[in-house]
Amino acid sequence: MARVTGIGGVFFKAEDPEKLYAWYEKHLGITRKHGFVSLPAQDFTLWSLFKKQSDYFAPSVSQLMINYRVEDLDGLLEALREEGVPIDPKRDDGEYGRFAWIMDPEGNKIELWEPPKTPDA
Repeated sequence: MARVTGIGGVFFKAEDPEKLYAWYEKHLGITRKHGFVSLPAQDFTLWSLFKKQSDYFAPSVSQLMINYRVEDLDGLLEALREEGVPIDPKRDDGEYGRFAWIMDPEGNKIELWEPPKTPDA
């Protein structure tokens, strides 16, 4: 019997949920319908724990960070820069793809991930 087959959702608290929903819709295209957001299914979802002392989420003080898959990291970062979204200058390009980080208006760090291109793509 399979006990867990995937991640069904990510939930976190917000000071102003309506304002934060609007920010995520405007800057990341994540649109709420019927009171929640439903993202298309992907090939896989990672679930990972970090040591409490890890600074990987810094400067956020949140205990949670969400990683969003994107198709064009450079294009999205340029659009976010023009929209005034805080962008971490750090980048990580490696065998697992390309990564960048932004901050939402409530100080939550968001990881953006462009998966590596497949040889036949």
